[in-house]
Amino acid sequence: MRRALELAQRGMGHVSPNPMVGAVIVKDGRIIGEGWHEHIGGLHAERNAFKHCTEDCTGATIYVTLEPCCHWGRTPPCTDAILEHKIARVVVGCLDPNPLVAGKGLEILRGAGIECDSGVLEDECHAINEVFFHYITTKKPYVVMKYAMTLDGHIAAYTGDSKWITGETARAQVQQTRKWLSSIMVGIGTVLADDPMLNCRIEPGVDPIRLVCDSTLRIPLDSQLVRTAKDIPTWVFCANADVRRKTALEDAGVKVIPLPDESGTHVDLAAAMDYLGQEQVDSVLLEGGGTLNGEALRLGLVDRVQAYIAPKLIGGATARGPVEGPGIARMADALTLDDLTITRLDDDILIEGRIRKD
Repeated sequence: MRRALELAQRGMGHVSPNPMVGAVIVKDGRIIGEGWHEHIGGLHAERNAFKHCTEDCTGATIYVTLEPCCHWGRTPPCTDAILEHKIARVVVGCLDPNPLVAGKGLEILRGAGIECDSGVLEDECHAINEVFFHYITTKKPYVVMKYAMTLDGHIAAYTGDSKWITGETARAQVQQTRKWLSSIMVGIGTVLADDPMLNCRIEPGVDPIRLVCDSTLRIPLDSQLVRTAKDIPTWVFCANADVRRKTALEDAGVKVIPLPDESGTHVDLAAAMDYLGQEQVDSVLLEGGGTLNGEALRLGLVDRVQAYIAPKLIGGATARGPVEGPGIARMADALTLDDLTITRLDDDILIEGRIRKD
């Protein structure tokens, strides 16, 4: 199962909104086939393992990180393939919460006389597909709020300068997160201040969809995001869409999506997340400033926080912080993180955890 987990994670950045899955076929104590879900629309892990099998599978055991599917999607049911290859035993890491599966896969296999076990390295198998489990049960994207700040709580100097707060190792870790999640969102303030590219710089072809919250379409036509919009999907959420401005952006390859809030002056961030879910965007990395982060937290949209902390002090009464907005009045009402991990990245520290949602 550990080998199956290793294989599964090779699909990161290539299979969204499907889960990452790995499979290993064992016969007489020997691995005779292995595979993983390599890309969306491609063979599932089980069928890939059978494809690469070196000998007859009759009587073998297959280890799979996620319960085999039993329904038609882009590919045929994996339960059919297991039956066709006369597998004797199926060992599963965790069950699939997809209502089309949800235990039915193992039920079919047991009904055919195949021995089935589940729950092997269950926590690890669940962890690699945290995004999938959230999306398949809520139909809303899994939202990770990431920021880098100094030890005294600032994301930029009072002048606006922010390059660089953290070191190269921490910044490389962020690129892994960009590969893991299917989209990245910033506010227009970040675009105007930094002119970011928002791509994944560790593996070509797995760039996240770039999302900008820009109420009045102030995004410059000569910004990096607009100039590369025909190469990397770039979506702009707005409140008031000037027709000429909207047309110019669309001609450049930008997808403009009007989603005003009740006031008609700002982007409805909750509606934007609903829209992304409907478009099968299963995850969002928030890399904006304090305004975007504060609104996302206020609306209860954030699922996980990644806080990179650098051992630097810059001071400044007007220096920006990572979370702004109206804030919380009482400490008793503060949002709390569970399942904390603390990672040393050279001189910097990453504190990560899930937002507690009672």
